[in-house]
Amino acid sequence: MKRVFLFSILLALSTLLVAQEKLTLEKALKIALHRNSKLIKSKNNLKADKSDVKSAWGDLLPTLSASGNWEYSKNKTAEGTKSGDGFGATISSNVTLFDGLANYASISKAEKGYDAAKFSINNLKQDIVYQTTAYYYNVLKAEELLKVREENVRYNQKFLEQIQEKNKLGSVPVADVYQQQVQAGNAEFLLIKAQNNYEFSKNTLLNYLALDVLNEYTFEKVSEKTSDMHSSDYEGEFANLNEQVKKALFQRFDYKASKLDFEGAEDGITIARSGLIPSISGRASYSTSGKEVGDLFDMYGFTGSITLSIPIFSGWDTENIIQKAKVTSSNAREDLSALERQIKIDVKQGYLDLLASKKQLDVANKKVTSAEENKKINNERYNLGSGTIIEVLQADKDFIQAQSDRIDAMYEFLTNRDLLRKHLGELEFSKYEK
Repeated sequence: MKRVFLFSILLALSTLLVAQEKLTLEKALKIALHRNSKLIKSKNNLKADKSDVKSAWGDLLPTLSASGNWEYSKNKTAEGTKSGDGFGATISSNVTLFDGLANYASISKAEKGYDAAKFSINNLKQDIVYQTTAYYYNVLKAEELLKVREENVRYNQKFLEQIQEKNKLGSVPVADVYQQQVQAGNAEFLLIKAQNNYEFSKNTLLNYLALDVLNEYTFEKVSEKTSDMHSSDYEGEFANLNEQVKKALFQRFDYKASKLDFEGAEDGITIARSGLIPSISGRASYSTSGKEVGDLFDMYGFTGSITLSIPIFSGWDTENIIQKAKVTSSNAREDLSALERQIKIDVKQGYLDLLASKKQLDVANKKVTSAEENKKINNERYNLGSGTIIEVLQADKDFIQAQSDRIDAMYEFLTNRDLLRKHLGELEFSKYEK
């Protein structure tokens, strides 16, 4: 048992000898918002969405093309063989004058798609902030639980030495020594598990931040101002749940993106229906020709035309396109409605979970006080000879469990607080992007 404890101390000392980098929650959030692969890809895709908007506006403008050619001919006739060559150049332009408003609907759809993509990126940023914070809290929680286990190992080792001395003096039976040896050994085993859990929590966070898990980091605790937040801060605001839901619908980026997706799908119907409406297009061209390049502009011509195209029958292709556009719009409407219902659930349940975790934290704090006092009493009774070793061991287990429950409750409260902020669309991310 001493060797296991000594190994733990040596492991801790060896860790301190390695150059360690200090990682704060703010720094972790900055790293996450700059390195997250999904966010990087989304920003790259945003450039394509912006290009779609430019292309949609470009469809309103005339096209312009130029071409040049050299022609050689050789003909055999009754009079003999004739050959010749010549040069030519043409500039032409085409413009859509009217296409059933499809071009304007395409612009509207592209702009809404671009704005929706930006809202989706902001929503992803909030997800990253929440997930990073949750992983960071897990590291702090695991570290605090590790300290509890380390302290418990020291206590049990010291208590074992005391019992062994008392057994030598004949004041306690050898059975008490055996039971305490089991208790001390179990404490060391739980310490190893706590160490493994701490390393796992660190690796999970570092991997999420795209950092090297082989490097050593120290983690700064959250400030007192952050950890001292109470659910009562929200109780007054949540007196009217409907108002909180309205605020969430106004602030949440995923809902804004979903609304734009639906509106863009409505534009898609307009685009599809343009296939039933006559279209008008214009064309103009200017061409020149000559036997030599220097004579290219000696012969020229200009043509212009306006074309009216009337759709009569397309084999039901247009009707098929319209139907698919309507289905897309209906599905987008359903997605928006489903998201609205989910937001109501998120806000309500998030607030209830916060209240429950606050109550759990209050109870856990009182439980620690009670368990600590009970442990003192049982230790004193045992030292006076009026208590049993079993009562002491159980009191120790209860105290450790109470400490662990308090740590779990505190970080569950902090996580639920951030989750509620996320549900309300209030989770801050812009200050971490600088």
